[in-house]
Amino acid sequence: MTGSAPAWRPDKFERRRPYLMARNRILKAMRQWFDEQGFSEVETPALQISPGMEPNLNPFETTLVEPDGSSQVMGLHTSPEFAMKKLLAAGAGPIFQIARVYRNGERSATHHPEFTMLEWYRPGSSWKQGAIDTLRLLKVAAKAAFPLLQSGKFDPQAAADWLTVSGAFQQKLGFDPLPLQNDEEALRSAANTAGIKTDEKDNWDDIFFRCLLNRIEPHLGTNKPLVLHHYPARMAALAQIDPLFPLAAERFEVFADGVELANGFGELTDPEEYKRRFNADLNAITATGGSRKIDEDFLNAVAHGLPSGSGVAMGFDRAVMLATGAQHIEDVLWLPVGNPS
Repeated sequence: MTGSAPAWRPDKFERRRPYLMARNRILKAMRQWFDEQGFSEVETPALQISPGMEPNLNPFETTLVEPDGSSQVMGLHTSPEFAMKKLLAAGAGPIFQIARVYRNGERSATHHPEFTMLEWYRPGSSWKQGAIDTLRLLKVAAKAAFPLLQSGKFDPQAAADWLTVSGAFQQKLGFDPLPLQNDEEALRSAANTAGIKTDEKDNWDDIFFRCLLNRIEPHLGTNKPLVLHHYPARMAALAQIDPLFPLAAERFEVFADGVELANGFGELTDPEEYKRRFNADLNAITATGGSRKIDEDFLNAVAHGLPSGSGVAMGFDRAVMLATGAQHIEDVLWLPVGNPS
């Protein structure tokens, strides 16, 4: 939903109203599902020392001023992950949060600078359980959206497809990137052979994502949900490495109609590995002129004892779009962030 007229205009609001009523029903139904599953709903601060360590995300920054006049730069979280894991270390058990999160420089039909993330953690479970939870929640959303139903041939109630990253690349590009994780030139050559144009400045991750975004993602979940799992170990984020397949991480994403809806892990629990990955992320961020802080309190919480389990972050607005057939994320937002005039 775009245009020069403001979103509060009665005609624009009236067009969005059915989607917004469905959004409320979906929110209520998901909360009920988590309650029935024995989860506790939590709230954590949006203001964080470290808003997130992903190099590809651009957080909003602000300054926290204390009563004594001292101050420090803080960020609005890109995900409630760090704070929720502190609660896991505290012994909170299964928890979920419906959080407002912030990512600068993002605005499109499926992106917004401020949006709603549904994030949950189930201690003692595997990454597969996290994926199953996600698929169940999509069915909950589809049922709650009635009488609004998503359009097209997509069936959120159908049994999902499961596909490894290796399998997806082999199907669409004719090669497997996982054995090539330490050979950038071999990956570049394979991508070029498959018809993917690369630049000399592209690193391994750039080439991988160019292949994924151009050839694979648009075809994922065309008729029913799809779980894409076992990402390359070097792209584990904060997932643990699969002990039975060291080339891959216990990381998955759920897709529908070519759009990523959720990202989940078999959660990393090793504090030393967290440090190593955070430092690698920090190096990547500073190499491009950015800045970020590592949350030492978070590392202390992990060292104290982070339980193993699954964790998932779902774009709630995208789930509402899928369930209702809305074509733009602003269709399902009560009031979008205003465009600069």
